[in-house]
Parts: sequence; structure tokens; C-alpha cells
Amino acid sequence: MGMLAKIRRMHLRDKMPIREISRQTGLSRNTIRHWLRQPAMQEPHYPERKVVSILDPWAEQLRQWLETDRQRNKRERRTAVHFHQALQAQGYPGGYGRVCAFIRRWKADIETKPKRTAYVPLSFALGEAFQFDWSCEYVFIGGLRRRIEVAHMKLCASRAFWLVAYPAQSHEMLFDAHARAFAAFGGIPRRGIYDNMKTAVDKVGRGKERTINARFHAMCGHYLFEPEFCNRAAGWEKGIVEKNVLDRRRQIWQVAGSQRWPDFAALNDWLAEQCRQAWQDMAHPEWPTLTLAELREDEQLQLLPNPRPFDGYIEQPVRVSSTALIHFQRNRYSVPNELAHRVISLRIYPERLQLVADGQEVASHVRSFERHLTCYDFRHYISLIERKPGALRNGAPFADMPEALKRLQSFLLKQSGGDRVMAQVLAAIPVHGLESVMVAAELALESGRPSGEHVLNVLARLKQNPVPYTVVDVPLVLKVEPEANTRRYDYLREVGHVR
Repeated sequence: MGMLAKIRRMHLRDKMPIREISRQTGLSRNTIRHWLRQPAMQEPHYPERKVVSILDPWAEQLRQWLETDRQRNKRERRTAVHFHQALQAQGYPGGYGRVCAFIRRWKADIETKPKRTAYVPLSFALGEAFQFDWSCEYVFIGGLRRRIEVAHMKLCASRAFWLVAYPAQSHEMLFDAHARAFAAFGGIPRRGIYDNMKTAVDKVGRGKERTINARFHAMCGHYLFEPEFCNRAAGWEKGIVEKNVLDRRRQIWQVAGSQRWPDFAALNDWLAEQCRQAWQDMAHPEWPTLTLAELREDEQLQLLPNPRPFDGYIEQPVRVSSTALIHFQRNRYSVPNELAHRVISLRIYPERLQLVADGQEVASHVRSFERHLTCYDFRHYISLIERKPGALRNGAPFADMPEALKRLQSFLLKQSGGDRVMAQVLAAIPVHGLESVMVAAELALESGRPSGEHVLNVLARLKQNPVPYTVVDVPLVLKVEPEANTRRYDYLREVGHVR
């Protein structure tokens, strides 16, 4: 995956010919041309390699023992020999060395370095790099105090920063944060500096070895910047954005925490205004006579051009239930009932969910971060209601219909056979459109005695094409040209006198 991103940078950014790329990378020119012809950065698909250890079934048990021992006095802590014997008593067939290696890795993960140490000052050229990090904050959204995740991106040279708030740290949130920040900065630096966050790094190896997430690598290849990752427990390597987290917590988030926000959109709009205002008010730490806004304008000239936003969705298969619902994060969303019992694709965006079947979008819903909710679209059940009109009376999806249709339904269901009539009205929506059916329903209700025939007749009139008005250009030529001759009137008088 990294090689594909490198090829795109060498050809599209550095304008290197394919022959030279082939010489440096060792890849054939046909292979290079194949991946460059792709309309967008696409990660190759390889079979997942699973490394299974004989210790895996007992790993969680051993981890719990180690955590318990950590709380004990040093004199009371057990040795690796004791842990090995305890695992053997539970059926562990492996050797003592694997247990020791597991304990060493566990201790390395929990060890902390001294807090007070010296650091090397860093310097960056304009347009060279940006740093990214997450922070956890608490604000009131929708009447409740919520924990939110805030994406921080900061240009290393100009110190211009951008904040975006999200409900969680997930891939789609990460991709959306990059798209928003790049749009605000007006371009893209050549390097991005990150810590070893799980949404970017699948596995941390020795030194600088990293197994980068394929989807994250696809985003980097799309924007043509090169990702870099800090060493373990080396936050000073991205100290610019780390300090930004602390400074913004003392400034912006003290104000945000005292206010009430209706939703994340309102909060992010306010954060965008605060960021731009800070650019104007804050002086650069290295050039106090210049503001962040002035340095950002200079740095923008050195940034790579910003392409269209990366389509940063996360896709996963979901099975449609017998009630035409899919399950996602403890919520349910409706799809057309014809897809019941099928497996379709769910594309996850930060603010919406897109359902795809056979390469076509079949449904779209606003994403909910609450729990145990069901989001219906009554149009997904119209074809089913044509066969089962009796379900209209207590059908849960139809409780969310527009007000005009609900009033028409309440009137028709009081009549004999009203459920079938209402089913006929709803069946007109796929043909005429929801807006037209709503207008016809309102006109029928205004008459005082609405009926299904009335609604369908109004729809027919609304859909009648008016007779086109055609202007016919016919050239007229006079055989006798008009002339101002008053003697003709004398002639008429003479004729009349003779009579």
C-alpha cells in the first residue's frame, strides 16, 4: 500500500517519468501505469494473515493475573514460573519461554518514562508538515453533558490550527477531520505527523516499523502527503499539536463548556469561527510581529493543491431482517422491503449511513449516536402495504408520514375499505413523487370529503402537460402597398351619390 502511495507522489507531485519510477522502485512500467490509471487511490486486497499463538486462549487470563499483581506489594508479586505452572494447571501445553515473552511485552507497554526530561527544539519550513492529535472534552449537546472527541490539526510552520468535534474516534471521523482542515488551510503539506493511533496503525513494530491501516494509507495517497509516526511514548515529537490541545482547553473549551449546543453542526460552526478569530489575534511564537493569519497566507503558497475530498466511508456487510431493518451500533434502520433476508453493504459516514445493493444506493439515513432507536422511511414499505393493507392501521413506519398524509389516513380508515384506498394513495408516491401526492392530499382535504379517487384525480390533473404555446412566424407580403391618397374618399362619395 505504501508503494502505491509513493508511486502517486513521485508521478503526480514530483512529475517523475514512469521510466525513472520503474528504475527506482523495481516495478514494471505496466504495473505503474495500471495503478496510475485508477480514478482514485484504491488499496489492493490481500488475504488476511492470522498469526496464532499457542498462548492466545490463555492470554486474557494471564493479563488479568498480571494486572492483579500490579496492585500488590512487590514482596507479594508472583514470578513467571508461578504463572507458567498456574497456566499448565488449566491445560496450557506450551513452554515457559512464551510466558516470559508475554510478560516482557506486557511490562514494556505499561512502563512510563520520567516526566522531567530535556527536548530538542524543532523547526519546520513553510508547507513542510502538519501534526494531528485527538483530545477528549465535555460539553452540553442536546440537553445532555456528553464526552466528545476533538480532532486537532496544526500547521508546523505557521501554527494555524483547526478543530472539529465528533462523537467518537473512528475512521470516518478521522477522514472527515482531514478534509475539513485541508479545506480551511487552503492546501496540503507534504508530511503528516501522528502518534500510533489505532485508526492509522494496525501494528507497531521495532523502531519506525509500522503496519499502516490500508484505508488510512488510501487517504494519504489521495491527498499525496507522506505519513510519519512518533516513537512510543514520545509525544514531544509532535509537541506543537500537543501544546495546542492544552492551550485550546484553557481558552476555547472553557467557553464551549459553559454553553448549550443543539447538535454537533452548531458546535463545529462555532469552533470554525473561533479558529479563524484566533489566527487574527494570536502572534506567532517565533515571529512575534506577525500573526498566525499572516504566516498562514505565506504558507498557503507552499502547500500542495487541495483535490476533491476523500470519500472516507467505512464499508461493512449487513443482513436485512424480515422487517426490512438493518442493525448498526444498537440502532435499526429501514431499507426497501424487497431486500429482506439479503446481505447488503453499509457505508458509514460521520453524519449519515448509505445502504448499497448491487452497486446502487437503496437507502440513506441520518446517523444516530443514541442507542436503541429505530429510523424508518415509510416509502420502503409501500409495495408491501399494497399486498397487506391491513398493516396500515398499526404500522410503525407510517407513524412518521408527513402531516397531510396522516390526516388523510385518519379520515379514510374510518370508512369501510379505507385501508385499501389509503394503500392506493401511497402506491402513487413511487410514480408521481412524494411532493405531488402531498399536494393532492391537501387539496382533497380542503374539499371536506376526501377520497382515494379525489386524490388520484388531482394527481392526474397535476401531471397533465399544458398545451405548448407555439409562435408561428409567417411572413406576410402586401400585394397593394398602402398610400396616403385622400381622393379615394371622393370616389366613395361619388358612388354613393349615383345610388
